[in-house]
Amino acid sequence: MDKKELAAICIARLKQEYPLADCTLDYDHAWQLLVEVRLAAQCTDARVNVVVQDLFAKYPSVAALAAAEPEEIEAIVRPCGLGRSKARDISACMRMLRDKYDCRVPDDFDALLELPGVGRKSANLMMGDVFGKPAIVTDTHCIRLCNRIGLVDDIKEPKKVEMALWKIIPPEEGSDFCHRLVYHGREVCTARTHPFCDRCCLRDVCKFARENQ
Repeated sequence: MDKKELAAICIARLKQEYPLADCTLDYDHAWQLLVEVRLAAQCTDARVNVVVQDLFAKYPSVAALAAAEPEEIEAIVRPCGLGRSKARDISACMRMLRDKYDCRVPDDFDALLELPGVGRKSANLMMGDVFGKPAIVTDTHCIRLCNRIGLVDDIKEPKKVEMALWKIIPPEEGSDFCHRLVYHGREVCTARTHPFCDRCCLRDVCKFARENQ
């Protein structure tokens, strides 16, 4: 079985296991997701969802958040960790949206990458979840699971994992597949404990499971 065939099996089974493939960050507007993705670095989505309630209540628009000083933003987002750098990026990002894009989030991948604090993972998330375009989000769950399953071979660099997955994942499946890897990584193929291979829907095709039987 080659990697494209393995990917097709993984996509189908995870689709059965996790029918809903939603982002676990709560947002109503594209700019809010942009803020939340930056805050989610080295922080749980659950904590981010709580913290942003106060942030968005005080600054309910791109213009309002752009007008805030980074120190004001930091005072609210500090519980997410790395408060100073995250607040600085959020402030600069919102100001660029205000000044260059009339307070709208661009739907172009390269334009997203030019925004302060936005990397490939964040840009792909925006492309897939907000704009419904092909996307592959290589977060820690995606990288860990793809290596364990055997979809990629000992590749840990996010961009290299992303490029490898583009070759074997149908473009229209990429975004949802990555969301399902997050769910599976939290519930079954965990990072901090030994993976629960006995209740994994991929155990018969997974490289890690076969090697550790």
